[in-house]
Amino acid sequence: MKNVVVLRGGPSQEYDVSMRTGQAVLEALNKLGYTHKDVVVSKKGEWLHNGFVRNPEAVLDATDVVFLALHGEYGEDGQVQRILQRKNVPFTGSRAMPSSIAFNKELTKETLRSLNIRMPRHRRVTRHELKSLDEEIPNIFREVGKELFVKPISAGSSVGASYAPTKETLKSALTTLLDMYEQVLVEEFIRGKEATVGVLNNFRNVTTYALPVVEIVPPKSDVFYSATNKYNGSTEQICPGRFSYHEKAMLSEAASLVHEAIGCDQYSRSDFIVKDGEVYFLEINTLPGLTPHSNFPKAASAVGLEFPYLIKHLVETATV
Repeated sequence: MKNVVVLRGGPSQEYDVSMRTGQAVLEALNKLGYTHKDVVVSKKGEWLHNGFVRNPEAVLDATDVVFLALHGEYGEDGQVQRILQRKNVPFTGSRAMPSSIAFNKELTKETLRSLNIRMPRHRRVTRHELKSLDEEIPNIFREVGKELFVKPISAGSSVGASYAPTKETLKSALTTLLDMYEQVLVEEFIRGKEATVGVLNNFRNVTTYALPVVEIVPPKSDVFYSATNKYNGSTEQICPGRFSYHEKAMLSEAASLVHEAIGCDQYSRSDFIVKDGEVYFLEINTLPGLTPHSNFPKAASAVGLEFPYLIKHLVETATV
């Protein structure tokens, strides 16, 4: 049986979520009987095993597979994937290039532009535009839409995302985010039903298998699926989602198309808004969360793939 290293933690704002994903994976590996190491990447980027800083080369010695339980910067943007590819060590998830494309929301949109996939209108705003925000904000509303959504170009788990229906809220959101990030995305806010669709490679003799659509129902007090309600249990996740047959077919087709167009490996999860029978793609996650509140394991379970066997599938199909 393969010797597995689980990498969790990391320097991103999603450290805590990654620790929970990693814990769930470790418990599954234990049930399945795999030999495994729990390696925590510190917020400084150090690799820790049994509480001691280790050289990645020493950690990876005699390792058959690295299970990437990382989220956000370093884990999903291609950095750790490049390390593992140079060492020629098999790992779960996508390779460095697709990871870096998917992690950049604007680059993802550009990659998909020729594929006839509906996406909200958007505009990138950079830090050097801070001084001219008062003049630019009316232009942004004219270009993008009447209701807006602001988020970092490169981040996950809805970190930093906010709803901006007015000039005042948009200025506040941009001022806050551009203090932390060099550039952010201002996107058209589309009122509709939120959906997410997982894709799993090489499952049941299908190369790109779309899992059942999960409907996301945030609490009525929140306008969207936020970083807070994503993990505090207040959001309802309905699987299969309450969409028409036609909407489900469009969602599954779009998720599979995005997965393949970006060049993802093994698994991914794409987020959508459905409005008036139309499907709008929002973003793709190359390392979906595997916490008790996560959507990907819920969708896999709905087709009979229980969590330990999902982890086994990912370990056994991992490549360099």
